[in-house]
Amino acid sequence: MLHLAKRIRLSLPVQHRHWAVQYSTASPVVKASTAYLSATHLDDAPSPAVLARLAKYDSVSLATYARPPFILTRGKACSVWDTDGREYLDFSGGIAVNALGHSDEGVQAVLADQAGLLVHNSNLWHNEWAGELALLLVQSTKDLGGMGFAAQSAAPVDADPAAAVASSGLKVFFSNSGTEANEGALKFARKWGKSTDMVNGEPNNAKVEIVSFKDGFHGRSMGALSATWQVKYQAPFAPLVPDFVQADLNDIEALQTKITEKTCGVIVEPIQGEGGILEASEPFLRALRKRCDEVGALLIFDEIQCGLGRTGSLWAHGSLPVDCHPDILTMAKPLANGVPVGAILMKDKVANIIKIGDHGTTFGGGPLQTRVAHHVLSRLVEPSFLPNVSTLSHALLSRLQALPSLFPRLISGPPRGRGLILGLPFLNDHLAARVQKLARERGVLLLTCGKATIRFVPSLTVTEAEIAKCADVLESCLVVLNSEVEGI
Repeated sequence: MLHLAKRIRLSLPVQHRHWAVQYSTASPVVKASTAYLSATHLDDAPSPAVLARLAKYDSVSLATYARPPFILTRGKACSVWDTDGREYLDFSGGIAVNALGHSDEGVQAVLADQAGLLVHNSNLWHNEWAGELALLLVQSTKDLGGMGFAAQSAAPVDADPAAAVASSGLKVFFSNSGTEANEGALKFARKWGKSTDMVNGEPNNAKVEIVSFKDGFHGRSMGALSATWQVKYQAPFAPLVPDFVQADLNDIEALQTKITEKTCGVIVEPIQGEGGILEASEPFLRALRKRCDEVGALLIFDEIQCGLGRTGSLWAHGSLPVDCHPDILTMAKPLANGVPVGAILMKDKVANIIKIGDHGTTFGGGPLQTRVAHHVLSRLVEPSFLPNVSTLSHALLSRLQALPSLFPRLISGPPRGRGLILGLPFLNDHLAARVQKLARERGVLLLTCGKATIRFVPSLTVTEAEIAKCADVLESCLVVLNSEVEGI
């Protein structure tokens, strides 16, 4: 049982004032922990040894990230340690990558064993683990729902029974990353447009437009970046790839004019991660599916951040009716728990228009990464794993839901998201960044995203005790920040 924190009075408007106490599931009273008011992990004055190492590294490394001045050296489960021996509770999860936590023993064993057998052999030759992983991805999707399959179904709803005998209904292509998976999906959409819009047996080259959505994030290569409608990412590299069309998430009415006969593909995140944990509604995804069918466009779901168990189902769309499902699904981040791998899962109708030589990769689908991914996926689809993610989500969400009414001068609305991809919106970017720093100084690593949002994407093996500590630290940080805002 958690200890009681000391009681304090928050400086809030009169209508919001109350006594703040430690969280208790038995009490419905809004409360805030004050157990972590003091900073223990200050990073404004790093040791001379750390400064010297960072200066040496900076002299040879391109600076594309703004990092705090400490160096991580090891991790275990949901904790990481720096070179000074300080432990941090990691609620960033490697940006939704470390599904099984840091230094997982099962991953270690598989990685070490395969490294002693075969690391790379190129895609000119078969290897056993790429095929086994593809089989597991397809079967797990059929069993748990997604890509036109209802959970536990034997065939997609729109499948031809005769064709199902000769094919699984789905095919997989392996890449090295999420960005590369999206690049491949965009290429396949362009090939689809040329293959389905013919004049006298030749491509008409008019069905080439790709629709994507404001605040989405699909990667930093030129094609994926062209689908990423965020000025801070696009502006420095314009002009981008032509024939990309911007639309607004959840604007059903606009789909009629944005998606036309010229559209070959539409790419969307069911939950926008970098954009601020913004969820596409079920009616919107249904309307999107319907409109794509009307004009003969492929529907692509980017589940690189929200897929593979993070929402409590295998795929973020898998819990939805099949009339909300895509033609192509991209994945990466947690697939091999940090070993680089990505994949494109597609319906047969897409695979059938991609010919030998149309696409390729040097490293994608290698035996090392696909064996690790097979191990990781096998554990994610164990019967008890995904229900436990939902249980953990409830524990975290119940803590976050109390905060907007307790801190109305800081937080702009209720938490967003599903499962263990959750976001807490603040009134401005400064407040979100300040909370991130205050939490880090108290030994908890959090992420910001989108417009003034704190993002929670811990390992899917996080414990309820770790969730309670993260929430206690967060509440203490909000108490400190609330006093700063009021000038106390």
